[in-house]
Amino acid sequence: MANTSTRTLRLLSLLQTHRFWPGEELAGRLDVSARTLRRDIDRLRELGYPVEAQRGVDGGYQLAAGAALPPLVIDDEEAVALAVGLQAAAAGGVEGIAEASVRVLAKVVQVMPARLRRRVDALRAMTVPAAWDAPGAEPGIDPDGLTAVALACRDSEHLRFRYRAADGRQSARLVEPHRLVCLGRRWYLVAYDLDRQAWRTFRLDRLSAPLPGGTRFRPRELPAADYAEFVRDGANTAPRPYQVEALVEAPAATVRSAVGRWGTVEEVTAERCRLRMTADSLDWPAMALGALGAEFRVIEPPALRDHLAEWAERFARSAAG
Repeated sequence: MANTSTRTLRLLSLLQTHRFWPGEELAGRLDVSARTLRRDIDRLRELGYPVEAQRGVDGGYQLAAGAALPPLVIDDEEAVALAVGLQAAAAGGVEGIAEASVRVLAKVVQVMPARLRRRVDALRAMTVPAAWDAPGAEPGIDPDGLTAVALACRDSEHLRFRYRAADGRQSARLVEPHRLVCLGRRWYLVAYDLDRQAWRTFRLDRLSAPLPGGTRFRPRELPAADYAEFVRDGANTAPRPYQVEALVEAPAATVRSAVGRWGTVEEVTAERCRLRMTADSLDWPAMALGALGAEFRVIEPPALRDHLAEWAERFARSAAG
């Protein structure tokens, strides 16, 4: 049996990994009696950890929300993941937490052993941050929603939420959430959709009002080598984005300066250029072309010409009062 201090830290670590632990299973993990487990639980409470007990045949223990945040116990892998995640958050991937992420990151790195700090530095050097400040950048993710989804994945608990499809249609979903995947500039939830009886990938920026379903589930076997591969395969089979081409009656340098890296510009003559763009929606190319302040002719796709005609009619009605 481990000494009391080591066992207490082990107990704290176990309580942090699941929302609820049956007493018998927790005692077995620690290789102690139920009586010793109760003493260790009392010791944690004296240190300020709000451990709740549920009595009865199905009794057990869980960490509850307290008045203050007590120290947490994390292992080496979790410490590295925490530091890398905080760096990503500090870069602006999640709305409203960049400044707080920088402060927490400074505290974590300060107390890290040298071996872990080297790993964090290596990951930082080999990671290219995504750009979030350009037109058309992905919307930020609500931190509370992200946390709620992550907790449901951790606890293997059913999750309910509202979901907006690419065409704008809203639907209510009940899923078994398995993993969160950050791919490119987007966060995805990989889950088993209980209503459709199939695996699905959900973009978190289209997900709203996530609520735990209150029941646990046994994780299923994913029909892919790993979760990132599953998300990539889904992205590869999704409808391809629009390939836009237009002739613009303006110098190439002027157009290039206006669209930046969101399009490629090829000079045709001194006063004419060819603009090519890739977009998931026709709204962005329409706005970009309209903002150039120059005459242009759409070559591809024909759908963009129809889109512009619809906008033109709407603007004309608005201008006419």
